[in-house]
This record gives sequence, structure tokens and C-alpha cells, in this order.
Amino acid sequence: MTFYEQPLSFCCHDCWLYGILSTPVQPSSRGVLIVVGGPQYRVGSHRQFTLLARSLADNDIPTLRFDYRGMGDSDGAIRTFETIEDDLKSAIDQFFINVPSLKEVLIWGLCDAASAALFYAHKDHRIAGLILVNPWVRTELGTAKVYLKHYYFSRLLQLDFWKKIVTGQFKFSNSFNFIAELIRKLITKEPRATSTKEFLATDLTTQSLQQGCELASLPDRMLDGLRQFTGKIFVITSGNDLTAKEFLDLINGMPDWKQTLKSKQVTFAHLKNANHTFSTREWRDQVAAWTAEWSKSW
Repeated sequence: MTFYEQPLSFCCHDCWLYGILSTPVQPSSRGVLIVVGGPQYRVGSHRQFTLLARSLADNDIPTLRFDYRGMGDSDGAIRTFETIEDDLKSAIDQFFINVPSLKEVLIWGLCDAASAALFYAHKDHRIAGLILVNPWVRTELGTAKVYLKHYYFSRLLQLDFWKKIVTGQFKFSNSFNFIAELIRKLITKEPRATSTKEFLATDLTTQSLQQGCELASLPDRMLDGLRQFTGKIFVITSGNDLTAKEFLDLINGMPDWKQTLKSKQVTFAHLKNANHTFSTREWRDQVAAWTAEWSKSW
């Protein structure tokens, strides 16, 4: 074995956090911090984070995966990805303490962990790059668009869909009610969007509009973090994942996102048939290979 693993425990405010450090015998000066996307913990779906960390360490890349407060074995109340900046800082502090050769880190985040990484990265000079995997940009309107465009329209072309209709297995009332609600959300948006927030705000009532704008602020805040971050970025997306499709629709459909990404050092990779968590060995291995290759490419 070209690396060894050790458990770590460290504090974030008054809570103990727990993680696993994978350290190569000859570690490089650039490490990877794997941040979990909730609800999840440091092993990952299908042991993805464990296998990823070991694959990277086998390529001489030191890797730390940990549970932030409220997740897995770590102390504290359950929290969302929007409130883990102190956890990220504490983990990076511990990473540097335990790997003296470390000079900079990359954050690897799946789903809402990618969003959290964008919020925090520009605030910590030790972060040289981000690996954003199926980033979470979820909004009410964005979800409606994705379901109509990528799920229901494609279902019309699938044989099993028509078989269910012919055999009476298709529940018309439930599906039509859901589709009608999606369409309602689309037609009640602002007639012309000049920003991400305006594009995504949905409902007409005061309470619903406030909630819609609150949700819509997620892509805006991610864009703000992207604009302020000066490091390199690697985006990995899955072909069979509505979260990834919502992200790709957003960045391809919004001028502010397109312009910002064009001006940044961003590399894209797309795994056509993979699902959200890369549940097969082939998909996991490909993501690990891409991550190692990109991490050592500059």
C-alpha cells in the first residue's frame, strides 16, 4: 500500500468533528478535502468517498473526508450546507496540521456540498481549486422546468410509458395534477428575466413570492462566490440526473452565468449514463480518474 489512513477528531466551536485522513507515503503539496452532500456522511453513497479518497491517495494526493456538525459521527445539531463555513475552515486547519507538506487544497463536493464550496472558497487563500460534482442549484421554477423538459417530455418516447397507459397502470389524475402545477409555476414567473433571481421567482402571493425569492437566491449567491473565487474549477456532471440537468440548464440559459464561467478557468466533464451518486464501479472509477488527473495537471 502506498498510503496509510488514520482517524481524526477536531473541534469546531464546541463540537467534535470526525474524519478519515488518507496520507500517501510521499504526499504531494496539494490535497483534496472531500465535503459530504447531505444527508450523507464521510463514507458516501456506495462507499464512493472512501474509494475516491483511497484512489487519490494512491496517486500521491493526500485526502481528508469528514463529517461536518450534525452529520454522521460528528457532534452538533443538524444543519444545512449553507451554514458549514466554520466546519470547512476547521477541517482545512486540521488537514494542514496533519500533512506538513501541504501548501494548498482542493475542495471536492457533490450536490449541495458543491454549493457550500462556492460559498466559502473565496474566503480562504489556502483553497486553490474546486471540484464541483452535480452542483445543487435547486429552485422551485428550475425544478419545474427540468421535470417538464427532461422527464415528462422524454417519457412520451418510452415504450413502458405507453404500456402503462394501455394496461391501465398509469395514474392519470396524479400525473396531470402534478404537470398542471409545474406549468402554473412556469407561466407565473416574471415575463422577462434580467437576473438569476428574477428568472427563478415563481408564485404570485406575497408569502409564496418571498419563499420563491429566498430559494432563487441560491443560484445568485453561488454565482457571487464563483465571481470572487480566483482559483481553478472542475465541474463534473451526470447524464442521468435531474440535479445535473437543472445546473446545466441554468448555466446555459443565463447570460450572467455564461459570461462568468467563460471568464474563469473552468474545466467540464460529463458522464453520459451516470446517475447522481455514480452508483456503479465504472462510474466511480471514472470520476476518481478525472479527479486525480485534473488535480495533478497544474
